[in-house]
Amino acid sequence: MTNSKLQEIKNRFEIIGNSPLLDRALETAVKVAPTDMNVLIIGESGVGKENFSKIIHSLSRRKHNGFIAINCGAIPAGTIDSELFGHEKGAFTSASDSRKGYFETVNGGTIFLDEIGELPFETQSRLLRVLESGEFLKVGSSKVQKTDVRLVAATNKDLLELTQKNKFREDLYYRLSTVNIKIPPLRERQEDIPFLWAKFSSDVADKYHVPPLSLTRDALHRIQEFRWPGNIRQLKNFVEQISILETDRNIDENAIMRYLPESKGNSLTFSGATSEQSGGINEREILYKFLFDFKRDLSDIKDLLLRMNNGTAPTPSQQASNLPTRIIEQAAYPPAIIRDEIIPMKQYHPQEEESYDEGEIVEHNTLESLSLTNKEKELIERALNKHRGKRRLAAQDLGISERTLYRKIKEYNLEEE
Repeated sequence: MTNSKLQEIKNRFEIIGNSPLLDRALETAVKVAPTDMNVLIIGESGVGKENFSKIIHSLSRRKHNGFIAINCGAIPAGTIDSELFGHEKGAFTSASDSRKGYFETVNGGTIFLDEIGELPFETQSRLLRVLESGEFLKVGSSKVQKTDVRLVAATNKDLLELTQKNKFREDLYYRLSTVNIKIPPLRERQEDIPFLWAKFSSDVADKYHVPPLSLTRDALHRIQEFRWPGNIRQLKNFVEQISILETDRNIDENAIMRYLPESKGNSLTFSGATSEQSGGINEREILYKFLFDFKRDLSDIKDLLLRMNNGTAPTPSQQASNLPTRIIEQAAYPPAIIRDEIIPMKQYHPQEEESYDEGEIVEHNTLESLSLTNKEKELIERALNKHRGKRRLAAQDLGISERTLYRKIKEYNLEEE
């Protein structure tokens, strides 16, 4: 497909972006549209799966017939058979009249079943019969009816994995996935974020009669590195929120940081690892590794504090290069790391008379007057003064992320300094 043809389709259906992964998905949708093949659209929530189903229908020979989009997860399990296939009068308590289902009313057209992984197992059997023979039965009827409907399904789950757990019919999966179209998440098409921002900002400006937003370079970098778990839908809501609440129309990094939500993908607190990331390591092994690293790092930072107290400590840049990043970010607050995500851990109190393993804790009397919190605040103040308030350079000097530095500045009330 030529670039001009692809761009024409993007303009027609308001598809924003030039990511190669997005273009590949669009090309597949355009090629399969004129056929009657079943299509399975795969993608996370908010990537625009319904838009792709409309593209397929609009470019097919069924475009002049009906199209209906159904969210399988939004219909109660007890009524979904009636919604899809209809029912006869008296089929159940509230069935006072006969009713046509979607497969009857959209005959000759296209049905889009979103979140098909939520479909009840019994309904999956009925759907399989429709796909194989075009036949279905209304609820409460023994009369076989025929329908000619093209099915486009979508899911944000791994249907093949659900088949292994006996939560989705394997034969239905292979019947649905004649052609698979995978829509990339927003984090895999970061180059499209500036265009999406401009589009959403312009739409909000027209709708609410406000000037459109512009982004500084740092602000753009910040939203591009965010993972956007809600994808395009989340970004659109984010732009609308800032457009209404912010007075300054030139959005800088500080403004972005005030509105970006905390998420597991961007949080710097320890939360373990997924099975894929850990390569099969179980939670206990992860915990042991974390505690071992923490014990080692705590010893290192206490040694650093001793040298700072004696006036022999290295500069902040030397500290960042000599110590692991997690020392600066985590060691000053060990209870907070452990408290939220793993298990309670006994805190160290210098005034208590207890015995410790060799090498675990430095001498109590030496550290009794030291405050990790004060030392961390002092390091941050030095770095900010050195770089004249430029947070990116200060964060690099300290060996921590800008997000962590921003949080610490708020915590220590250093914004005015």
